[in-house]
Amino acid sequence: MIPARFAPAVVSLILSGLMSCIVTLVAALKNVGVGAQTLSVWLEAWMFGWPIAFCVVLVASPVVRNWVGKFVKPSQRG
Repeated sequence: MIPARFAPAVVSLILSGLMSCIVTLVAALKNVGVGAQTLSVWLEAWMFGWPIAFCVVLVASPVVRNWVGKFVKPSQRG
């Protein structure tokens, strides 16, 4: 098991992988259509974009959480 302190990085890795996978697939389909080269174009774009997306998510997540905290009313417990 992965220690809990790495949870934000693991979430960022999975989320950035999923999102970059979907976005690059849509872009590849738009640009080259469905054909013999679609898979290779998509995989190349995804492998290029995923590390960038991961870094952006790692850096942006704390900032976005902070912003959301300013706009969301705390829940009333008890």
